[in-house]
Amino acid sequence: MDDSTTVLAANQAFYNAHEARDLDAMTQVWEHSSRVACIHPGWPILRGWDNVMLSWEGIFRGSGRNQFILTNESHVVIGDAAWVHLDENLVDTDGAGTIAATNMFARSPTGVWQLVAHHGSPVMNR
Repeated sequence: MDDSTTVLAANQAFYNAHEARDLDAMTQVWEHSSRVACIHPGWPILRGWDNVMLSWEGIFRGSGRNQFILTNESHVVIGDAAWVHLDENLVDTDGAGTIAATNMFARSPTGVWQLVAHHGSPVMNR
């Protein structure tokens, strides 16, 4: 497979893990280093794998369940770095909303694309 295909597959694996509330799958998606960062909508910046992992543990223990309908997707691959911009159209028990998101990936030494940054920002109704 080419880099674009594998980056998009890694991006989809992130959302599959989120929907399934699968901590093991989420752990496989992320790089485990101090350089990772995650910004959940409305949260402060979380830096480092330990803090990011703790956030997913808390989110997955929560009562809500999210379904993602991904739209407006674009991606770029340059060397060992890649990013995906998209709209996360969320459907959960409390209703629906849209999050504009950026997911950044780095190719590991073994050739696996791993998430190093996720940033989600709510889209306001105009």
